[in-house]
Amino acid sequence: MPDTYRTIESEATATLKVDGSRFLAEAVPVAYREAAEERIEAVREREHQATHHCTAYRLGVEGDDFHYNDDGEPSGTAGRPILRRIDARDLTNTLVVVTRYFGGTELGTGGLMRAYRDAADAALDRAPIAERVVRVPVHLRFAYDDTAPARQVLRQFDTAVQDSTYTDVTELTVGVRASEVKAFVEAFTNALSGQGRVLAGGEEEHGRPGDQDR
Repeated sequence: MPDTYRTIESEATATLKVDGSRFLAEAVPVAYREAAEERIEAVREREHQATHHCTAYRLGVEGDDFHYNDDGEPSGTAGRPILRRIDARDLTNTLVVVTRYFGGTELGTGGLMRAYRDAADAALDRAPIAERVVRVPVHLRFAYDDTAPARQVLRQFDTAVQDSTYTDVTELTVGVRASEVKAFVEAFTNALSGQGRVLAGGEEEHGRPGDQDR
């Protein structure tokens, strides 16, 4: 699994006019197919008088989930050119919808491809791009006396505390950079001399049931 991925940070829009036709492009950050399809349906309802709503999206940390749709335009003239603009920026978790209001002049296959490509480009050019770190949740449980060495390990790695509970023992859910999980678990276990409990990805990796209660 890669450590990072690129996506757009917020929505952006652009309008393009070509020989009377008006193309409204929207670039939207999405994480799931359901969210992408809901947004596409919302655009269809809002722009219900438009001629076409052509779309493309790529999803997942590795970008292996993708879809494109010409929505009645000649095959290959809309959805695929939009997807290529997403891919040209090495983006994932990104949806682009280009809505067309027909202006009475046929653009031809080449003209349509350029129009949808340029509209998608215009929206994506306005969208801020962010690099996200892929994190794996690791659950830690340790005694109060082990707080100092535990905190030291947290500082040594690229981590982000996602949840915490403090009683007679400390429980933390920590997002650990994907490539560092194994090294982090080993360092934590060594720093606490095997006392405490570590669970990564739902599986218990280290620790004895009574250790956290000592």
